[in-house]
Amino acid sequence: MTEFDGLPVLRSPVLIASFEGWNDAADAATAVVDHLRTAWQARPIDQIDPESYYDFQVTRPTVTMSETGPDVIEWPTSRFYLCHLPEAEHDVVLLRGIEPNMRWKSFCDDILDVCHRLEIDQVVLLGALLADVPFSQPLPITGSTQDPELMRRLALAPTKYEGPTGVVGVLHEAAEHAELDVISFWAHVPHYVSQPPCPKATLALLHRVEEVLDLPVPTGNLEADAADWEEQVRELVASDSEIAEYVQSLEQRDDEPGLEPLSGDEIAKEFEKYLRRRGGGPAAR
Repeated sequence: MTEFDGLPVLRSPVLIASFEGWNDAADAATAVVDHLRTAWQARPIDQIDPESYYDFQVTRPTVTMSETGPDVIEWPTSRFYLCHLPEAEHDVVLLRGIEPNMRWKSFCDDILDVCHRLEIDQVVLLGALLADVPFSQPLPITGSTQDPELMRRLALAPTKYEGPTGVVGVLHEAAEHAELDVISFWAHVPHYVSQPPCPKATLALLHRVEEVLDLPVPTGNLEADAADWEEQVRELVASDSEIAEYVQSLEQRDDEPGLEPLSGDEIAKEFEKYLRRRGGGPAAR
């Protein structure tokens, strides 16, 4: 169950969600939501009651000292935030969550209940995983959706992963069963530099969010942070001959066959959309 009443009436809202834990290598996915929450001055509108979903001996609450009153205990939970963007066709709802310790199906039902009450019909799920990818090249983003046209338009490589899954995968399936439009994006983080943060992966996910929303998303310092991260990793790799040889083998590895390429007309349409988002297209002239 959720804890807030009186949810606002929104304009064709889109949910963007990420979760701490197994689904969040190098904190790359939750960093996207944190970035958007700050950039778009989001305000809290709801949260999931944590009592049924977390083992508080594993995921402990934290206490914060207050100068003006009693100490405040903050319980681990998943919170919804509203971003009202006057220039956009949609309002954006952010979900900054923590993978639950138990009762995942009920947890997903609670999230979908909020989606229903807010009349959300499009869900974007973000995750990050460790992979054998070279840090020096664009970090791959794989994903899944039941919409083949969207998959092709985004030139999104389908995920080929099989094995244990996290709450992102469970929520994706639950949203599909609830007949919501849902797409998941997964950033591939180099496993040999897995310590957070990984701004390059965060930036790659952010660009995918921008494509789905079809509006400019402020990047702030992320581009500079990603360049600094890459330079630091380059120096680290250069200092270890074994890692350097391994990375070189990744760089030389043949690319896997990708999706069918877009046609010339489709490329032109996507470029026009990009220009409009950046204020340089025909609509801005």
